[in-house]
Order: sequence, then C-alpha cells, then structure tokens
Amino acid sequence: MLRDRRLIFILAGVASVLLIGLWLNFDLTLGIALLILGVTLLAFSAEKAVGHSISVASALGVSPLMIGLIIVSLGTDFPEITNSIISSAFGHGDINVGDSFGSVLAQMTLILGLLALVGGKFKVRREEITVMGACEILALIAAVSMVEKGYISWINAVFLVASWPLLMLITKNIMKKPAETPHSGQRPSFHLMLAILGFIGVAIGSYIVISSVISLSAVLRVPEYLISFFVVAIGTSLPELVVDLTAVRKKQYEIAIGDAIGSSIIDAGFSIGIGPLIFGKITVSGRLAETTGLYALFCSIIVISILALREKLDAKVGVLFIVLYFLAYAVTYV
Repeated sequence: MLRDRRLIFILAGVASVLLIGLWLNFDLTLGIALLILGVTLLAFSAEKAVGHSISVASALGVSPLMIGLIIVSLGTDFPEITNSIISSAFGHGDINVGDSFGSVLAQMTLILGLLALVGGKFKVRREEITVMGACEILALIAAVSMVEKGYISWINAVFLVASWPLLMLITKNIMKKPAETPHSGQRPSFHLMLAILGFIGVAIGSYIVISSVISLSAVLRVPEYLISFFVVAIGTSLPELVVDLTAVRKKQYEIAIGDAIGSSIIDAGFSIGIGPLIFGKITVSGRLAETTGLYALFCSIIVISILALREKLDAKVGVLFIVLYFLAYAVTYV
C-alpha cells in the first residue's frame, strides 16, 4: 500500500512541473528533462496499472495467455493509446504513427531479445505464436497500406480500431484454454481503483512526452516522426519491458509472450486509429511511415517464423532480435 502511495506524490509533483512548463518556452534542456520525466512516469504508472489489472483479471478466472494478450497488453499499451489521442488532437500525426510503428519494432525485437538475455530461456507454443503472430502481421499490413498515402482518414481509423476486437475474438476462439490463474487475496474493486489511478498517471506522462517531443523536434530540427519512432517508442515500450521481465522471473511465460505480441497488435491498429477516430483525419510523413512500417513488418515475420519453428526463446535468437532492431537506424537513413 505504501508503494502505491508513491504514485500520488509523483502525480502531484508532475502536475506542478507541468503547470510551470506551460508558462515557459521549451528549450533543449527543459525538453529533455520533461521527456525523461514523462517517460519515467509512464513506466511507473503503467506498471502499477497493469499489476492491479492482472489482479482484477485473476479474480475473474481469465487464463494467463489471454491476460497477457488482452488485459496486460491494453495496460502496457496505454501510453501509445494516450499519445495517439493527444497527438491527433494537436494535429501531430507523425508522433502518433511514429510512436506506434516504433513500438511494434521495439516490442517484437528489442523487448523479446532482452527478455531472452536477461530473463533466461523459456519455451513457447507453436500454435499460440502462429495465431498471435498472424494477427500482428495482418494488423501491420493494414496500417502500412494506409499511411503510405500520407494521411489516415476517419474511415481508415474506424477499420484500424475495429480490427483489434475482431482479431482478439478470432484468437480467443482458436486458442481455447482453461483458466489457470489463482484468485487474488484482495477484492477486485480495490485493484480496480489502483489500476485507474495508474492509468491517470499514464495519461499525464503521455501529455508531458508529447510536449517534449514537439519542443525537441523544433530545437534540434529533427523530424517529429524520427524522434517518435526511435526515442518516444523506447520510452512508451518500457512498461512492456518491466512487466514482461517481471512475468518471466515469476515463470509466467505466457503472460510475457502474450503481452509482447498483443501490444504489437494494438500498436499496429488500435493505437494508430483511436486518435483520428476521435479527432478526424491526420496527416503523416508517408515515405518515412512506409519505410519504417515495412521494416517493422519484415522483422515481425522473421521473429514469428523463428519462434514458431524453434518453439523457444533463448539467448541466441535474443541477440539476433536485438541486432534487427538496431539495423532500423541504417535502414531509415539510407
């Protein structure tokens, strides 16, 4: 309980910094400081929100895989979802798409690679990887085909958002497994309240990150898309890394793999579409979006294929996945 109270103090401190920042002109130092502050709040708040969301799901008897694929992935992806809404409201479509595509790449390569190197080897099921991976690849293909024209219309957004529950329904029906999670000792309402508090922290953190990205882009004269794809995406993927490493150490491997791939499914469709669904058409740097999106798609196909064939995640493939992530820098700047 004492640990959860820290979130209240962090929220109060961040709110104070945010109010002060609104009266200042962002310079390079302030932009970097706010970016670090926002990312830290995102990671801390998302971990709390997800942890208590898992407790709620456990009390309802949901299987570990579906908890990771749906419940945990929604929680750890809340930073990207919030960024999509806020950036679309401000008319910065590059931040929305850049963060989402960058998160897909980071989660499917860097996060899975670090899980293998830090968390150790663990087995995965071919059927589960194939079904979840196919959903992620289909969602990413749809997104890339839309952004290449330089904008996402409201109709495109409807399709992207609606595709997520449809893909989850298909996945749930194919992978029918009995519930295996233990019931939590606390009442579900207790965990629900703390989860909501965590999500509020995520929303505030997202606002700070968006403001800092806009500032840094102007000061450094670097396109918002590239900052979002390489910098913001790493920050908003921290919840996945923290939560998935925790799950692996607790030998909850299905939660970890379900969250990593499930978050990528959400990023490829729902998180990109939710902003323009609410605020209407957004513009995006078509060439950059197409290049980075296709590379994320290429890496996703390789990762899913390797995991399905080998049925395990170990240090050997972990190194390969991390190398694939850093090759994105070369691909982007060619």
